[in-house]
Amino acid sequence: MTPSIRSKRRFFEHRIRAALGWHLLYIVASLLVLMPVLVGLSISMQPRDQIFTYPPSLFPKTLYLANYADAWRLVNMGRLLANSLWASLIVMLGKLLLGITSGYAFSHFEFKGKRFLFFAVLFTLMLPLEVRVVPLFELISQLGWANTYTGLVMPFLASATTTFLIMQHFKTIPKELKESADMDGCGPLRFLIRILLPLSGPILAGLATVNFLSMWNTYLWPLMIINADNLKTAQLGIKMLFSPAAEREWGLIMGGTITVVIPTLLIFMLSQRFFVKGIATQGIKE
Repeated sequence: MTPSIRSKRRFFEHRIRAALGWHLLYIVASLLVLMPVLVGLSISMQPRDQIFTYPPSLFPKTLYLANYADAWRLVNMGRLLANSLWASLIVMLGKLLLGITSGYAFSHFEFKGKRFLFFAVLFTLMLPLEVRVVPLFELISQLGWANTYTGLVMPFLASATTTFLIMQHFKTIPKELKESADMDGCGPLRFLIRILLPLSGPILAGLATVNFLSMWNTYLWPLMIINADNLKTAQLGIKMLFSPAAEREWGLIMGGTITVVIPTLLIFMLSQRFFVKGIATQGIKE
């Protein structure tokens, strides 16, 4: 074997070992991330006797689905999922509509107080919900919207993050398109609908996914503003499972949790292509 061949052989062996090492690292990292979900899924399919055995069982002995049926029946999970779906869709559409119009105004128009308004929008990014939740609750209560769907979704219809990202995206679209549209007599609204929005599909799809999941997973605000059981969201339904389960029926609780998680997984899987493309496209342009 010549020195040249030995060198090439060592090079390929080194690349194979490096690839195996990286794949092993990815597998371990994936298992660590998925471990809570896998443990929850396993517990949700175990009867109570198996859950409290020692040593604990990693896998269910049989396909036990009674926990899912009991969780669905005890808290009327179908109604709670419908409430979460409705609230998430309204919030998603509101954030996109207001984000598109405000982002378009900040990126393509000059008006008095523009800089002040823009920094006012950015300022809200610095205030987490935990800081705003008490005055927000008082305001919603004074308006008579407590314990209503309106009070549940109204504070989340606008998003500074969505406005900022859409504004940044609109700024990356060449100005020559706007100049050509003006020469052809295309008005501002038509330019937005016919040109800007078709060029913004990936980022709008990504923001729609994020905003939908953000509202779906919201727990603190529904807990404060909603008291009626028929208006509660799916996240509150998981909390309700703790009450009938006085002895911590973890199989029941995990069954309800997995039931609430499944819709978000389906939505993310269906929109993953647009979500990743939107993030990648925005990252390249920025």
